Amino acid sequence: MKKLSNALTLSTLGLLSVAGAQGKLSAQSIIVNPTMPDLSVSVRVDRDPSGNQNPTYRIGDQIALDATVNRDAYVYLFDVDPAGVVTQILPNRLSSSNFVKAGTSVRFPAPGDRFQYNVSGPAGQSKVLALASLTPLNLDQISEFKSAQESFAVVKGSGQAGLAQALSIVVNPLPQNSWMTDTAFYNVAPVQAVQTGSLYIGTNVQGATVYLNGQNLGAANVTYANLGAGTYPIRITAPGYVDYNGRVTLSGGTISNISVDLTPVITQAPVTPAPTSGNLLLDFLGSLLGNVAGTTVTVNDPARAAMDQKVRALQSQGYTLTRTPAATATGYVATMTKGYSTLTVTVERQPNRILSVQTSETTLYRY
Repeated sequence: MKKLSNALTLSTLGLLSVAGAQGKLSAQSIIVNPTMPDLSVSVRVDRDPSGNQNPTYRIGDQIALDATVNRDAYVYLFDVDPAGVVTQILPNRLSSSNFVKAGTSVRFPAPGDRFQYNVSGPAGQSKVLALASLTPLNLDQISEFKSAQESFAVVKGSGQAGLAQALSIVVNPLPQNSWMTDTAFYNVAPVQAVQTGSLYIGTNVQGATVYLNGQNLGAANVTYANLGAGTYPIRITAPGYVDYNGRVTLSGGTISNISVDLTPVITQAPVTPAPTSGNLLLDFLGSLLGNVAGTTVTVNDPARAAMDQKVRALQSQGYTLTRTPAATATGYVATMTKGYSTLTVTVERQPNRILSVQTSETTLYRY
């Protein structure tokens, strides 16, 4: 049965059988003209312009039909689904004319039509039968509209034998050189099941939030099902913790697991800038020598003083210290962050009382 909504539904086509007195059956059970008139008709589905193949459509796919004649003729299109329901595709209540000029084609749906033709079940071997006639045919005796809402008429009778018998009634009175048929085959496959998988996200923080492929999936420490198979970016966030950014691959029919330990954000108490004299060299030397309290002079480690000065400068630019300066064999190292950027600060002692202060920055971009 045809149904009209935003798209039209095309029932799949089956095989034809017995013909009437004038028409006869080919080896493929197609009703054919026993003579070879100079009238010819060709019908094709859009996935097989050659007409020599048996293309596959899945239920729900759009389909279009093309019929060509070598003489001015009236073209009639029929389908038979594997369940035996026979439908008259053309003419119908949506396409008022089925007259085709010689050497031209008629397409259904035609360009500009505000509807589409979709394949519906059941699955199986299918067929479109085209009948061309030099004179218009009266199909009222073999097909009828089931209701005023139906766009396609249904042929009386069932299956290939029913259609062949019905068509024989129509073509028997015609001259043998005034009609011709052709058939197009295609296969209908069931809708392919969507592969989905599940994902468990474990973290060391209760209340963490998970973003999968940019979408808020929900809380961590939960298993999520019915997720499309594929590889996606994943981000896990929690207040007071550094965001985790990575990728996860989901496979159909399986549960993928990801476990993440979020790292707390290390904050440092605000640093009170040391008094400055306005002379950069004197200020730096002062930081190296430390503060004078009375007659006692505390001498700082020059490498650590250089590290502290660099950290203060970066903090004034909006960076946050996430790893306090740690001593190394040659100096100090610290880590700072700003947005999606991570900055590593390294101070090294070099020969001849030289200090080397280096910064290395890594920025993550989302795409």
